[in-house]
Amino acid sequence: MTKSPLTLYGKQVSSRLLLGTAQYPSPAILAKAVEASGTEIITVSLRRELPKGDQGQSSGGSFWDLIKAMDVHILPNTAGCHTAREAILTAQMARDLFKTNWIKLEVIGHHDSLQPDIFALVEAARDLVADGFEVFPYMTDDLVLAEHLLSAGCKVLMPWCAPIGSAQGPVNLHGLRAIRGNFPDIPMIVDAGLGRPSHAAQVMELGFDAVLLNTAVAKAQDPVAMAGAFSLATDAGRQAFYAGMLEPRNMAVPSTPVIGQAVFEDAVFGDV
Repeated sequence: MTKSPLTLYGKQVSSRLLLGTAQYPSPAILAKAVEASGTEIITVSLRRELPKGDQGQSSGGSFWDLIKAMDVHILPNTAGCHTAREAILTAQMARDLFKTNWIKLEVIGHHDSLQPDIFALVEAARDLVADGFEVFPYMTDDLVLAEHLLSAGCKVLMPWCAPIGSAQGPVNLHGLRAIRGNFPDIPMIVDAGLGRPSHAAQVMELGFDAVLLNTAVAKAQDPVAMAGAFSLATDAGRQAFYAGMLEPRNMAVPSTPVIGQAVFEDAVFGDV
């Protein structure tokens, strides 16, 4: 199957896999993992870019140089923000630094699960859209929340499949099916909780447009090989969705047709 482009706020990419850039063993391994994944979009936290030091040099400059050398789209995020105001300020600073209107909007409401604060998320999304941002909201698989985010002006949704970094995979397939089915024309990227390439294939088989992950690759024993595995799984899941998968059945169905089979009868032998 030829890879069809994915359009996000007017930009087209061919890869359906997005990668985060945190927690890698080294910048060199990060660069190799990005290359192995084939991704064209990476997320970057503003906290990776620190203010300039006493000598006027940015202590995050080497990291930023590495990111620019990858020649991919940058999706800054508001990771670590717990209020709408904090997320809005972080987004504005990220736009100044990374020169993009894209922003992955995270507003965390629960410290242990890192579940989004749905009320602050909608508030921040509405204000950021009004300020010219193109918002990618990190959200739960909630239909009402999706409606509010779309009404706020978001043109992409990013439902989780499990808490960030948990590697649990899709814990609520019914919820994911429902949100995909209710908004079939909205680009949706499953974000957070993916632990194995099979998880990526599973959600792509549901008809989602892409997946975003970080920890499962960055913390793997071999991040470069794992990045390649997730790339293959993402493509396989998408191809399976469009190929039309066989639905589960409660009964066995013979794979070999009965009609037309050879029939063997007892032979009657007479005297020779």
